[in-house]
Amino acid sequence: MSQSNLEKQEAKLKQFNQKIKAEKNKIEQRLGKQIISQANLDYANLSNDQIKLLAKQFSGFLKVKSVDH
Repeated sequence: MSQSNLEKQEAKLKQFNQKIKAEKNKIEQRLGKQIISQANLDYANLSNDQIKLLAKQFSGFLKVKSVDH
């Protein structure tokens, strides 16, 4: 493979990885927004520590649910 082809492939890979990252960010934002909405949480009252605690609790809940099945 010539250097030019290799560079083109690397550029495509980089672009593909950026698309994957952007899609993951969209999913994370939608999930977070839905959790906040469904739990009737107020954005103004969510500190970083509270967000971490809620994430830990939610994660623990999901882990328990997956073990139950």
